[in-house]
Amino acid sequence: MSISHAPPGSPETDIPETSHPDAAKPTARGPVPDLDLGLDLEPIVPASSRRTRVPRWLRRTTGPVLLLALWQLLSSTSVLTADVLASPGRIAQVAGDLISDGSLTSAMTTSLQRVAGGLLLGALIGTGLALVSGLFRIGEDIVDAPVQMLRTVPFVGLIPLFIIWFGIGEAPKIAIITLGVTFPLYLNVYAGIRGVDSELIEAGESLGLSRWGLVRHVILPGALPGAMTGLRYSLGISWLALVFAEQVNADSGIGFLMVQARDFLRTDVIVVCLIVYAFLGLLADFVVRSLERLLLQWRPTFTGR
Repeated sequence: MSISHAPPGSPETDIPETSHPDAAKPTARGPVPDLDLGLDLEPIVPASSRRTRVPRWLRRTTGPVLLLALWQLLSSTSVLTADVLASPGRIAQVAGDLISDGSLTSAMTTSLQRVAGGLLLGALIGTGLALVSGLFRIGEDIVDAPVQMLRTVPFVGLIPLFIIWFGIGEAPKIAIITLGVTFPLYLNVYAGIRGVDSELIEAGESLGLSRWGLVRHVILPGALPGAMTGLRYSLGISWLALVFAEQVNADSGIGFLMVQARDFLRTDVIVVCLIVYAFLGLLADFVVRSLERLLLQWRPTFTGR
């Protein structure tokens, strides 16, 4: 193709040529029409959508099923003996026996009541202290330092003091769970309050919101994601605290069954109790995650690919 330096419209101006018979020549009266070159165009599809879709429930159950199969294989080949760790079949049989005689159901009910009581008290105390410390500078000066000091003390180490103060009934058990729940909630709610964007505060003030209006419509919704994270973490701590609490002069609960099984070297009963702890914790986490999806619908998040 040659290009002439003659002015536009002169007879010396070269017009680009194309060897395709269906191509249209450019004109000065309108745009160049689309060229049909006979090419088959394929839309670009993301790689994530080209993968084979496997149901998520199947993917989530693959790991536990493989672990159970390996466990059963090691037990069948006597690599794991019964006095070290009972087989899955034996554990399932023992769990059925405990359910049929009502001992496991009664223990679960007692343990759930203790966790619920400790979680409620811990949530009230931790959230209340976080609101005082997060919303007011004077509250931070008074509250934050003592809380930071107390949270470094292992709550398990306070069990002897709780027994002296509250006796050997239900009070020390609930107090241990309450102490374990309070600090994670305090830290996450406090961080959520102080992490609210200052520009949102200024926008609320420019709209004429009062201090209570800012707290209600700006600060608390902004701190809610952190509060839900703290609640999930506190639930895990509550089950850990329950294990210690129910081994302190307890006469009921899942921990009491574990203490009895330890005295008689019943690894099958101990594993059943541990599985119950795990499933109760998983159920509690599912409830909190469902509540989180309900309350945080306004927050778009990345859900993985």
